[in-house]
Order: sequence, then C-alpha cells, then structure tokens
Amino acid sequence: MPTEHGSPIYKNDHPVIDAGSVMVLRQAGCLIFGKTTTTEFAASFTGPATRNAHSTSHTPGGSSAGSAAAVADFQIPVALGSQTVGSIVRPAAFNGIYGFKPTWGAITREGQKFCAPTVDTIGFFSRSVSDFEILADVFALHDDEKSTFKDIKGSKFAVFRTSKWDLAGEGTIAAMDKAVELLKAHNVEVEELDLGPDFDQVIDWHLTLVRLEGATSLWPEYYQDKDKLDPVLAKGVQEKHKISRKTQLDAYDGLAALRPRFDELADKYVAVLVPSVFDEAPEGLGNTGSPIFAATWTALHTPVVNIPGFRGKSNLPVGVSLVSARLRDRHLLKVSEAVGHIFEAEGGWNKQSSSPS
Repeated sequence: MPTEHGSPIYKNDHPVIDAGSVMVLRQAGCLIFGKTTTTEFAASFTGPATRNAHSTSHTPGGSSAGSAAAVADFQIPVALGSQTVGSIVRPAAFNGIYGFKPTWGAITREGQKFCAPTVDTIGFFSRSVSDFEILADVFALHDDEKSTFKDIKGSKFAVFRTSKWDLAGEGTIAAMDKAVELLKAHNVEVEELDLGPDFDQVIDWHLTLVRLEGATSLWPEYYQDKDKLDPVLAKGVQEKHKISRKTQLDAYDGLAALRPRFDELADKYVAVLVPSVFDEAPEGLGNTGSPIFAATWTALHTPVVNIPGFRGKSNLPVGVSLVSARLRDRHLLKVSEAVGHIFEAEGGWNKQSSSPS
C-alpha cells in the first residue's frame, strides 16, 4: 500500500516489504485496514487534512494525526504511530484516547523512515489499555522483575509538572489538579517530584538532537528535490552546520547521564504523573500543537501512557500521562489501566458529549 511519509516526494510510492512492526502484526493475525495520515516526515507542524475526532474545526495533533483520529472515531481499534518529540502523546491527548510510547528500542524500527534515530520510538493508540497489553505480548515486551502492583489504594505516586509548566493552559492546569485530587480520593499518596536543575536542560538538549538528526535524516530528500520539502524542514537541513560540536556533544552526553538518574528516582514510586499537552487541541489545521510536555520522556527513553478523562473549556479532551523508569513497560501498563478507569469515570469528560461539529 502507498507509503508517502506525508510528502509529495514519495507520492504513489509502494514499498514491497512491510516495516518490521507491521510484519510482526501480520504474523500475529492482525488485519491491516490501511494507512493513516501523518505530517510531512512526521516532523512538520503543519497538519494534514485530518481533523480532530471530536471537532472538525480543530487539529487532531501530530505527527500521528490519522492514527489517533481513526481510533478515536471508532474506525479502527488500534493503530501504530511514532514519537520523536510528542507525536503519540499529543494526538492521543487531543483525541481523548490512550497513547503508549514504549521504552526506546522496545519495538522494532526496521523499515521506519527515521527523523531522529536516538529518540524515534514506535508506539500505539487504542481506546483501552487492555489492547496495549495484547500488543505488548505480540512484541514480546517484558520487565525483568514482574510488577507487584495490584491496587492504587495505599500506593505512592509522584507528580512532576516539567520545567515548562508556565506554558500550561487552563485545561491542562485543571486536568492535572483534578488528576491529583482523584488519586488522593482513592487513598493514593502523591508527592511533588523535584528533579533538580540538571534536568532543566533536558528539553533543550532533546530539541538539539532532533534538529541535528532530523537534518541528517532529510538530507537525501533535500539533495534530491528540496523544492518539494516543507520550507521549515528544508531550512533545518540548510542550518545543520550552525549546531556547534560542543552543543551536540553536550546534548548527547547530558541526556545519557540523566537517564539512569531518572530511573532511580522513578523507581521510588508506582508511577509519575505528568502533563501531556499545553491544553485542548488548537483550533484550525495549520498548527498541530506543541509537543514540549512530552519531550522529556522521549529524551529520557522512558515509557509513557497518555490517559484520557478530562476536558477543557471548549469541551474537548485533555489528557495527562503516566511515566515510569525505562524497561518497566508492563508495570506501567498495569498501573495505567487502573488509573485510567478512575480518570475516565470521574475526570469530567464524557466522550459522547463532544461529537464532531
């Protein structure tokens, strides 16, 4: 089937071999319904024609726009997506569904068109965590130590609002406050997590890697037919040389040093509650929204699950996320399923109340 990467450069391109993730799904007996839309090379912030499943005047997010909208619209039960900054978490949050970005490297990327290989991760969209559990079995995800989690009552969670919390809008502020309130109401101990000043650099380092590796990944297309590239992406290729050697090495080495430190902190809790997006989906299709709140977990290679259940002032969905240490994916799914039941039932967003308009 056509694999065009959202770009006119690959118009009518039909690869003869499935990507590794699709190959695994086929062998497991999955019926492939078709392809969904993506922003250009999963890197552009200009959206495709796809619209939000709950409002046709709003973006579904990106880059995995079509996957999230199709699942939210009940066209398909599950869908693949990829995340380089926030391309699973963001559209899942905007469309009111679950989004799962596993630990970096947990899902085969064979056949994927890379954007930033040191962070690119394949993940999934669904309307329930139980579907993620099935997919985790199919892709042989396992934790070294079996999760002992059984019930959120009496457990300890952390909440971390990220170094960019001042950018949060009304809907996300309310969603995070409500999420903490609901956890406490279910006898959960919730602590504010302070990662310290070292972690304040994570997002900037991550964006440095995305700029650097994104330019490298798109060099073939730029060299072949730069006039068909999104001008913003083309400019990124042209300006790759402006990223100094020191800036590059600081980003690579800094993130590598922080990953085990976060693992150690996260393992003190059942999970860490974090914001998914700035607010509800932006109006219009020209801007897929900011991925910055999800960037930290992509950069640190941790698993993350967007959980629906909340709404903003326009009655559109707003998600929050749970994260854990690396390679604790199965544990995080168990916790997310329990928390998801509470947030969906008591978070205030009724899926049936926000039909497309």
